[in-house]
Amino acid sequence: MHVIYVALETGFLAGAVYGLMASGMALIYGVTRVVNVAQGGVALLGAYLSYSLAQNLHVDPFLSLIAVIPIAFVFGAAVYVVLIRRMRAGTLMRAVLITAAIAFILQGAFETAFGTQLVTINASYVTATFAVRHDYIPYVYLFGFLLSVALLAALYVFLYRTRLGRLVRLTAQSRGAARVAGVDLRRIDALVFGIGFAFAAAGGTVYGTISPFNPVSSYDLITRLLAIVLIAGLGSIPGAVIVAIVLMMIQNVTQIYAPVGATAVFYVALALSLIVRPRGILDWNRWLAGLRARLETIVPLPSPQTRQRNNASSTR
Repeated sequence: MHVIYVALETGFLAGAVYGLMASGMALIYGVTRVVNVAQGGVALLGAYLSYSLAQNLHVDPFLSLIAVIPIAFVFGAAVYVVLIRRMRAGTLMRAVLITAAIAFILQGAFETAFGTQLVTINASYVTATFAVRHDYIPYVYLFGFLLSVALLAALYVFLYRTRLGRLVRLTAQSRGAARVAGVDLRRIDALVFGIGFAFAAAGGTVYGTISPFNPVSSYDLITRLLAIVLIAGLGSIPGAVIVAIVLMMIQNVTQIYAPVGATAVFYVALALSLIVRPRGILDWNRWLAGLRARLETIVPLPSPQTRQRNNASSTR
């Protein structure tokens, strides 16, 4: 039972890191309708950048994020401006092929620069542990969890408390309406690609401290991230975080009893979700719309025009 508790706790903490990477992928699709299959390669970009800074300059992995996140953001914005923006509307497959090509290019660059051997990012807290009841959890899991929470909270504040964030949400809801309202869609798309890539690189840095990695690890990452966002519902950021945490906890527990079968947890869950709910089981926007509809059957909610009149009368 003690081992199961440890598996659940580490799965919960590590799941938040996968949720961070998957949320960047969900954000990109939700706004631009581009399935970014380069997300796993970008995560490894963050891991290798942190690894290089640790090896050559002895920079702490989490401190290296000061450089890793801006580099990944600029890289993501450049990918959109140079490659994605040139596509015509409705060419979803072309976007998938372009991001796949980016993933292959990154893999080749990693193999050239670092070889194919497995490496890890070392720090004093990677093996140090803290006690939870009678369980001992590595500090790196806690730090990765706190980093994920901080970045996701910052994304929430940006989307719901800033004018630019409101424009991003308007673009995600209706690109046509955003265009009519005068929103610069190219600027919004470049911003979203930068954020998505930055989240992937930040999560990749934590991934590199938890697991040994090499250039081929990008395949394992992108298949897991795709499974997460497809199960959650493409574009659902809260759903991606929840699904990532649940699947990582299930995988860790499964690994205790069937180490070989644990690698199939994500794919079995994806197959089941595609059979039961092909559009995603945790599509947050549809869930909120359904909740509002159910509430209106109980207590009729005021229309936007009524709320506007009430607000105008209250200010007089």
